[in-house]
Amino acid sequence: MDPLALTLIELGAVVFALGLLARLAGRIGMSPIPLYLIGGLVFGAGGLIDLGGVRDFAHLSGEIGVILLLLMLGLEYTAQELFTGLKKSWQAGVVDLVLNFLPGAGLALLLGWGGVGALVMGGVTYISSSGIVAKVITDLGRLGNRETHTILAVLVFEDLAMAIYLPVLTATLAGVSFLGGLQTVGISLVVVTLVFVVALRHGHHVSKAVHSENSEVFLLNVLGLALLVAGLASAMKVSAAVGAFMLGIAISGTTAHLASRLLEPLRDLFAAIFFVAFGLNTDPTTIPPVLGWSLLLALVTAVTKLATGWWAAARAGVAVPGRARAGAALIARGEFSIVIAGLAVATGAVNGELAAMATAYVLLMAVLGPLAARFVEPLVKAIRQPRRRAVPSRSGPLS
Repeated sequence: MDPLALTLIELGAVVFALGLLARLAGRIGMSPIPLYLIGGLVFGAGGLIDLGGVRDFAHLSGEIGVILLLLMLGLEYTAQELFTGLKKSWQAGVVDLVLNFLPGAGLALLLGWGGVGALVMGGVTYISSSGIVAKVITDLGRLGNRETHTILAVLVFEDLAMAIYLPVLTATLAGVSFLGGLQTVGISLVVVTLVFVVALRHGHHVSKAVHSENSEVFLLNVLGLALLVAGLASAMKVSAAVGAFMLGIAISGTTAHLASRLLEPLRDLFAAIFFVAFGLNTDPTTIPPVLGWSLLLALVTAVTKLATGWWAAARAGVAVPGRARAGAALIARGEFSIVIAGLAVATGAVNGELAAMATAYVLLMAVLGPLAARFVEPLVKAIRQPRRRAVPSRSGPLS
């Protein structure tokens, strides 16, 4: 068969299957990310069917998916909101970083994956899935709850931490020298600072440059500028994802709202292909040997996230049920954990076991997180409900 025809058939089958998986996930009330990963495992190297014809397309589409994920995350915030959130949440953010980075890094060192593996796995276990957390809070009708502000503050700190972590990770994976790594981090910090200044003082100019009443022109402007900025950031040895995130922050107001609405279908499509692409490049036969470690890591980091949310909500004066809801909401890991693992695997700086563990870990956490958020409140209420004491009968003769 003609190679082009075969590629189109394979690509069409993959995209159609993604739609079926997303529908199934919606019906059972869970994130589609685990199903996308499983689909990639089934049709990738070592799976039931090797769809090698779509691998190159999936790789490029996956990179675009990462850029769109970070761009739309940036569109959710203004620079002022980020500064305010950082000021209010930095203590909870530090606790979150320490409690949830160390388990992944420690396990990587225990398994002999070295400093690079520790840096990667620490990031995988550290950051919660903003997408899953937001969906869970919305689905459970908790947007107006007091603990929701605490949850969002922790997520904002994590997003800012990623703006520093990703350039450090990129430099480390590239094998640059210590001085070269410092230079990369310095460039990243300068870029982040400049973008914040531009967003605070001249954000309306950036918004005006991309805005158009014609939706086609608007979409082309935003998408083209996002890819351009991401490419320039990558050329400067700063993560392309960070560049897209910074651009999203610079776009504000009505323009940001319209951009989110136009880009959402594209983001969902390319992000789905990104998860499939990660699965395609992971040999499923490598998962069973690390499944036990992945389960242990999932249990430990579920507890550490629960502790993070509980502590942060307690500092905000939230009652016990709200503290439990805050902790449970933060448990889910997803897109950004896979982004971090994907960066490491793409450079060949880590072995296949790390990719397998990251896949198994995200599969577990993307399922465990929404379940914990849904059932933690009834569980807490059941535990706190006072037992009814038997009241002694007072009937009988009075003395």
